[in-house]
Amino acid sequence: MTVHDVAQMLPEVSSLRDLCRSMAMAEAIVNPGGERFYSFNPSWSQTEELASMRNGSGDEIDIVFSPAGAYIRGFDHESPFSPYHHDDVPEPWPGVVDSVPAVFQQYIHEPAFTDEDGTPVVTVCLWHEAEAERWQAGEIDFPDGHPDPDGSAWLFDLLVNPTPEAFRAFVEDYYETAIDIEAVRRIYNLLPLDRALITSLHPAASVKDVVHEGTAIVYPIAPDLSPETS
Repeated sequence: MTVHDVAQMLPEVSSLRDLCRSMAMAEAIVNPGGERFYSFNPSWSQTEELASMRNGSGDEIDIVFSPAGAYIRGFDHESPFSPYHHDDVPEPWPGVVDSVPAVFQQYIHEPAFTDEDGTPVVTVCLWHEAEAERWQAGEIDFPDGHPDPDGSAWLFDLLVNPTPEAFRAFVEDYYETAIDIEAVRRIYNLLPLDRALITSLHPAASVKDVVHEGTAIVYPIAPDLSPETS
């Protein structure tokens, strides 16, 4: 799999945004107060939202949702496309960001997506302009014989498999705990967060803390719950 396969498999922008919110909410319940893979910041700027993945080993995804559309950058630190695998000055693999449209150019050198020297930390990049019909990526010369040259095959696993079952498999593998698939389905359908939904995913979770997380994510909250809920 490469970025071009991902471009054909990703949901359209609004559906991807909802998926990112759902994953962030579900993981916030499964692992309240702890370090998590998936997060969603609806107030990254006055006009932009940011969905992120961090696996704790240096691998990352960031998705910027803006009026211009959506921009994605991913980084697999073991990928041969890593800027740091070159013998000369670190730089993105040819083609990865070369054809990013003008409306998204600012994100290539966004400080949150570069290292301390300003090098874009990226092995895979996609974008979807607001009026476009599909996701796009650059023209890239992929090395022969590598099954996952840019990290796409695993970085985007839950985004190209947008199902509750895929999320359950992730949780059961990473957190080594079983979770209620019906509860995950409710969250993937963006049904309001209530006490029963929270406890069905994590009986010991603090309802107050989870509601606070949900409010921050702008996830729907049941009317009988509020940030002051105990």
